[in-house]
Amino acid sequence: MARTVLPKVRSSHYLSLPQGGLCQVTYVWIDESGESLRCKTRTLESEPSSIEDIPEWNCVFVSHPVTLNTMILVPVCIFRDPFILDPNKLVLCEVLKINRKPADTNHRHACKKIMEKVKDSILWLGMEQEYTLLGIDGRPYSWPSNSYPKPQGPYYCGVGADRAYGRDIVECHYKACIYAGIKICGTNAEEMPSQWEFQVGPCEGIVAGDHLWMARFLLHRVCEDFGVIASLDPKPIPGNWNGAGCHTNFSTVATRAEGGLEHIEMIIEKLRARHVQYIRVSDPHGGQDNQRRLTGLNETSNIHEFSAAVDSHDVSIRIPLQVSQDKRGYLEDRRPAANCDPYAVTGAIAQTCLMEDEEEDLLSDLDINHLE
Repeated sequence: MARTVLPKVRSSHYLSLPQGGLCQVTYVWIDESGESLRCKTRTLESEPSSIEDIPEWNCVFVSHPVTLNTMILVPVCIFRDPFILDPNKLVLCEVLKINRKPADTNHRHACKKIMEKVKDSILWLGMEQEYTLLGIDGRPYSWPSNSYPKPQGPYYCGVGADRAYGRDIVECHYKACIYAGIKICGTNAEEMPSQWEFQVGPCEGIVAGDHLWMARFLLHRVCEDFGVIASLDPKPIPGNWNGAGCHTNFSTVATRAEGGLEHIEMIIEKLRARHVQYIRVSDPHGGQDNQRRLTGLNETSNIHEFSAAVDSHDVSIRIPLQVSQDKRGYLEDRRPAANCDPYAVTGAIAQTCLMEDEEEDLLSDLDINHLE
């Protein structure tokens, strides 16, 4: 049965009604899948001035076999609400168990510890979130119903009704992110038709994960208004079509300084040594999703081999051409899948590259094989 999209024009009257000084706060959290987001809203007596003004709340996780587990939502990051506007807020939450220990899918807890330990390195992060627009039937948005569109080539950064599918959604999402206060820095159409990308950053430390998760929430909400689905599947269409990743760019005060290329080369060797462990956190299913994407084809590296090169898109780690010429700058990790947990990915990068081997191994806290 086709899904009915409610006429939004009718809601404008109700959304414009005065609130009498009250504030709606929507709590957003990562659920038991480690991929999906959920939300619920409550009323506060006044607009919160900081995260400390927003109380904790409870939610329910559904485990398998079906069991309901009460969890605690702990507000960690606050944003303006682009859907019902000021003074209303969106708040990103960590999820804790009743004993105050982090939920199994709460990788922010471990990531924050790692970022605190490496804070003197001033780790800057930028994440490139690719996604695919789907109809409710699961087929890519605007693709022919009984065939395929023309092969890849004209769609990347394309313009025109036969090349760019769903631009209205992309532009609405971009504006929503800016209004909310998310550090979104760009967007573009990708190689596969109906596939797009937005970029978040540069952010320092834990902020990258916070802002990417909230940008994902806004993407799903905007798509909800259009009756379309935003898929983060790393390989939504099999065959000779590009998959979807979440390329992660990063630099430190040392790599950005004069002679930083030497530090970049040392970082690459550290990443090479922990490639297998890193692949486990490259998607929420221990690397199983990424196996469909990282084949060595369609601008990817082979999942079983670590590689690095200057200005190549077929490697694990790309050194941008300008960085090679300037001999300082940043690296691009092209391995993370579109559906990765950015806390797990950035935490793994920070620990692998910036913590000494004899320090506490917090990377094990980011292991997500329990979700298999």
